[in-house]
Amino acid sequence: MDELNKYRRLYLTTLVEQEKGELAVIDLDVMKAIQNNSILSENIEEQIDTKLTVGQKIADHIASFGGSWTFIISFFSFLILWILINIWFLSTKPFDPFPFILLNLILSCLAAIQAPVIMMSQNRQEQKDRQRAEHDYKINLKAELEIKLLSEKIDHLLVHQNKKLLEIQEVQIDYLEDLMKQLKSR
Repeated sequence: MDELNKYRRLYLTTLVEQEKGELAVIDLDVMKAIQNNSILSENIEEQIDTKLTVGQKIADHIASFGGSWTFIISFFSFLILWILINIWFLSTKPFDPFPFILLNLILSCLAAIQAPVIMMSQNRQEQKDRQRAEHDYKINLKAELEIKLLSEKIDHLLVHQNKKLLEIQEVQIDYLEDLMKQLKSR
């Protein structure tokens, strides 16, 4: 069994080398998984999230909050409250009169800070997507190689089974011929 597994691994390695020419890092990972008989389809989300720095985690949280309905509704409520306070409640002496210059400054500062934070989060998401795609490729490559190997095993079994059936058929024919000779001699 060990010898069979050894030649199986060598055969799969040559298949990959023939298709690609040179083994890439991803292909080497797949070959190691085949050699160790390990599973590639583990959950990689935990691996990706454990490597995050504090800044990346903060950027992800800010971007997820900044793109939520909670943020939109609360910010819209803040704007309406700001305008109402300055127009009706403080109509004699508002702290930010009608063109709302202070509000515009706050909105500009918020946009200036929020844009790079969202871009950082998008870059993180792109890295996650790239790692997921690489992981999916590894799983697909391993599955393809395993399917190819199973197909060849089935072909091998069919050939040997056909040989055995022919041998059995020859024995049966010999047996029938002997029976026929015995019947003719009686």
